[in-house]
Amino acid sequence: MNPNFYAVILAGGVGSRFWPASTQAHPKQFHDILGTGSTLIQQTYQRIAHICPPENILISTSEEYIDEVKQQLPDIPENNIMAEPARRNTAPAIAYAVYKIYAKNPNASVLICPSDHLILKESEFHRIATLGLTLSQTNNVLFTLGIKPTRPDTGYGYIQYLPGPSLHPETRKVKTFTEKPNLELAKMFLESGDFLWNAGIFIWSVQSCRRAFEMYLPEIHQTFERGLPLFNTDQEKAYIQKVYPSCENQSVDYGIMEKADNVHVIPADFGWSDLGTWGSLYEHLKWDEHGNAKVGTHILSFDSRSNIIRIEGDKVAVIDGLENYIIVDTPHALLICRRENEQLIKNFVNEVKIRAGERFV
Repeated sequence: MNPNFYAVILAGGVGSRFWPASTQAHPKQFHDILGTGSTLIQQTYQRIAHICPPENILISTSEEYIDEVKQQLPDIPENNIMAEPARRNTAPAIAYAVYKIYAKNPNASVLICPSDHLILKESEFHRIATLGLTLSQTNNVLFTLGIKPTRPDTGYGYIQYLPGPSLHPETRKVKTFTEKPNLELAKMFLESGDFLWNAGIFIWSVQSCRRAFEMYLPEIHQTFERGLPLFNTDQEKAYIQKVYPSCENQSVDYGIMEKADNVHVIPADFGWSDLGTWGSLYEHLKWDEHGNAKVGTHILSFDSRSNIIRIEGDKVAVIDGLENYIIVDTPHALLICRRENEQLIKNFVNEVKIRAGERFV
């Protein structure tokens, strides 16, 4: 493996659209959502370990999940687990990781990916990621991975690219980004043939990333640039505790990718899903003869179709006469929601927090 190849797994999110299975105390990346025997973050780590040396894999997560990360990924060196003392979106989290890597290896290229995505064609993912890491070693570019869309999905961001190859036969220059369009616009994007889903997976050299932060997010750049002499020392934690909470709350997509003029995309088809909703999970589970996806020990369904049913623990559940529903039962909460209304789950979570208390979310 190339010693200049690094990876950062972003594992600080709450995954509120997967409530009530995913909660702030135990979010979805730490769950075996698919019933494979491995949690999502474990699957992500195992996938990346084929691309980068294990000592070059870093985890960015919230302070409250440090023990969970250590338990689920015991092979990760403690210095490679970065604790965010406050939630400040992806730009500060990525800056912290990239500048920490730069302090150790200024020739590094970095793959940055979420901890809770599904990738079915892992060998193709390895190939695409290695291509991006290799190209970023010698080019001042910011790569993002784009997924060839299969439907006019309104829950994803879209990337429009210019015709013809850019740096390589498989790469394209990015023209525009569009966040979660309405259905009519999403249909137009699909028909045009030059739009991709934004997977939120980035590849760039630490040199290119530092230039981008300096140009587009200068305050974040200055914060972590000042910390370079302290990173990977026993003074790192105290410095991060001091400066991180005052960082701008900003996504790297809006803060850099939508503004930079050196963004390129690698169109890919490696069986990707962001597993952002119960509906997206439904597509990847086994169905019974009536289209019900069941995760649980004793689930009996009668006159019921096209439901996703998840029952935790050694509990029997009887479902009768429901069609196109999400039914999720946990020790602390029960959700029964029409599948078409799954985008409202975040609203339900807010209402639960207000009416019943934060311990349920």
